[in-house]
Amino acid sequence: MDRDYLSRTRPELFTELRSSSQTRILPLWGGRALCAPGDVTCLRLLAPGDVPDVATQLYLGRSVSPFSREPIGTPIVAAVLSEAEALALGAEEEWLGLRELGAVLDDRDAGLLVESVALANWHETHRFSPRTGSPLVSEHGGWVLRAADDTAEIFPRTDPAIIVAVVDDDDRLLLGSNALWQNNRYSLLAGFVEPGESLEAAVVREIFEESGVRVVDPVYLGSQPWPFPASLMLGFRALADPAQDWTVTPDGTEILDLRWFTREELLDEPGLILPGPTSIARIIIDRWLGIG
Repeated sequence: MDRDYLSRTRPELFTELRSSSQTRILPLWGGRALCAPGDVTCLRLLAPGDVPDVATQLYLGRSVSPFSREPIGTPIVAAVLSEAEALALGAEEEWLGLRELGAVLDDRDAGLLVESVALANWHETHRFSPRTGSPLVSEHGGWVLRAADDTAEIFPRTDPAIIVAVVDDDDRLLLGSNALWQNNRYSLLAGFVEPGESLEAAVVREIFEESGVRVVDPVYLGSQPWPFPASLMLGFRALADPAQDWTVTPDGTEILDLRWFTREELLDEPGLILPGPTSIARIIIDRWLGIG
């Protein structure tokens, strides 16, 4: 997608877009999108006349994908619908979210869904000005919020979080089981970056807080936007410090169990549940296993 940020400032942007036969609308309902009939690998984008003119509209930009159904240059708008409006367009089972679709959509559609869900979540949680308490009004194609009695502009927020593949001298991988999960579900350790903290410092601090393990040599691996509700996951690999006398100790609040896994144990243990294929956690684990 070309996010086409310059067009966001046009005062009649949505009127122009909705009057154009070239525009396509991405309907959203509760963080879910419509799939094309009989095809869960493609989002269902509709003509403006097929979608209600709703209060929350988000200009996502112009498609530049040569492989999508829509021509290059197609402007795309997300429309956040109520339950009644959504079910008038498609049955409930036709509405799917990122966890179901993220690993099967192409790059253009996956990017559209992440962008639109992240923006919609921001609008849902930012209704009033933190300075004056007045209702916020959407501007700039849905990318700015402002109160009528204030000149300050409020922009979408992104919360950085680190997620780490911790390995030891024997090349075992440290995985934890979260208190909110089934007791046989394991994933990489993760946590939010605190104010005034570098990413590398966050890696060292979070891993120690959640596991009691001191790590060294954090290496950046890649990132993934994760709009649940507004995170950017920053993947790292780090080594459990062989010079430290540490003991694996779950924090008892977020993490209830910690285990070191060899590749054979991770592949062969019955009943073990790993993160879904949509997540950066699974991508990092698969790379460590040598299958990604």
